[in-house]
Amino acid sequence: MKLYAALLMSASLAACASAGPAGAGAAPKAAATGDAWFDGAQATLAQRKTVKPVKGAAKNVILFVADGMDPTTVAAARIYDGQSRGEIGEENLLSFERFPSLAMSKTYNTDAQVPDSAGTMTAMSTGFKTRAGLIAVRKESPRSDCEASLKVHAPTFVELAEQAGKATGVISTARLTHATPAATYAHVPDRDWEKDADLPEGAYEAGCRDIASQLIDFPYGDGVDFAMGGGRANFLPEDAKDPEDDGRSGGRKDGRNLAAEWVSKSDAHAFVWNKAQFDAIDPAADPRVLGLFEGSHMEFEADRETDAAGEPSLEEMTRKAIEILSRDDDGFVLMVEAGRVDHAHHAGNAARALIDAQEYAQAVAAAAEMTDDAETLIVVTADHGHTMSFAGYPEIGNNILGLAGYFDEDGKAVPYEAHDGKPYPTLGYANGPGAVFHDGVDLSGGRPVGDAETVEGLDYHQPSLVPTGSETHGGQDVTIYASGPGAYLFSGVVEQNYIFHVIMDALRLAPQAEE
Repeated sequence: MKLYAALLMSASLAACASAGPAGAGAAPKAAATGDAWFDGAQATLAQRKTVKPVKGAAKNVILFVADGMDPTTVAAARIYDGQSRGEIGEENLLSFERFPSLAMSKTYNTDAQVPDSAGTMTAMSTGFKTRAGLIAVRKESPRSDCEASLKVHAPTFVELAEQAGKATGVISTARLTHATPAATYAHVPDRDWEKDADLPEGAYEAGCRDIASQLIDFPYGDGVDFAMGGGRANFLPEDAKDPEDDGRSGGRKDGRNLAAEWVSKSDAHAFVWNKAQFDAIDPAADPRVLGLFEGSHMEFEADRETDAAGEPSLEEMTRKAIEILSRDDDGFVLMVEAGRVDHAHHAGNAARALIDAQEYAQAVAAAAEMTDDAETLIVVTADHGHTMSFAGYPEIGNNILGLAGYFDEDGKAVPYEAHDGKPYPTLGYANGPGAVFHDGVDLSGGRPVGDAETVEGLDYHQPSLVPTGSETHGGQDVTIYASGPGAYLFSGVVEQNYIFHVIMDALRLAPQAEE
């Protein structure tokens, strides 16, 4: 009954969207058939014919990166998002899936078939594909080689935007010093150099600086204007107690309190670390804000409400950033990362990955709502994929986080059985901590399987084939979705570093080969 109602609604929407007389010379329209998918395709065709490429310059650019959000994750998140609202799920579209332009991005690093986030984000932020582990450093530098890296820094689109007089912002639900956000403002030959204590002996003397200090010492324009995420420990000295947890302290050995240094820059600079302080930020005051809401990564969206001091959602941070940055008459550049989609996948925990992807889609929707498509290029993509699979022939409307199965005549979910006589979930991983065949698991009873309630639970770890402590990245292509000025330039299959070049072209800024 639920499926039938959903299909009727889809057919009704399709009929509304396709209503109206055809213009002169237009192809004849098919009459409504009552078939939701047929009529919906006609409505989509009519809508796509109205799309015209925006070829003017972009005043603003927002680059959204969901770490680890490959096409399989998008499909599963789409269904989860719909089902969370009581729909069957499959007919749903996430906000960015409605964007008019698409391309596929090849994600490999110059030295890695399956990439890491440092090399992939460097490609997007600088226009240069590079080695795994390098942050805004070209491939000519070996990893961890400070002296070699100093000669091949690659300017980022945030740096170039600052030099052009635009406002800039960086948001992440991971640590602000983590690979993806770091590659927008810092240059290091090793992604692990997040604080000064992480630098190897001799690196500081040779001229290298840790990632956190580079955000504060940003040398271009008036510095990054808006930065929010986790990673508080990397900005505070060892003798400073963490404001949210008396049992923790900062991690810096050089004695610098980078949060205090941010505040000292001007009367407009502010530091916030909890939800109440975030809510109190007044965009009309034109502040320059550093927000650090956790000692390490921010909470998963599913766990955010339980945070002791409270922290904003990705959508809330995105809205606040746009409210502040859009006050600059010269425009702005903003990077927004949903960093914890990746972390949930590494844990083999599909539920948290899909919930964070759902929140990411809401942040994109907020950005699209708050900006003008004629002047703002929005690019939505991922840095790399993961190994999550989506299989098992489940019937339409089956719980995406549940056991693969079908509905009986009474509408009751009935799981399929594998050849060992046991059910299996729709989602799984090629490798990871959910592997059955590894040390410490009693297999005397055969393959262990949870019941439907367990499998659908937030903390369930989907089964995997190869036992690894952490599920790994995947080497598959990821999708680029785009709208606004220059979006039409995304089509076909492209190298990941192409994203930077479209951004520069849209902003009418010349990419620079060297600093």
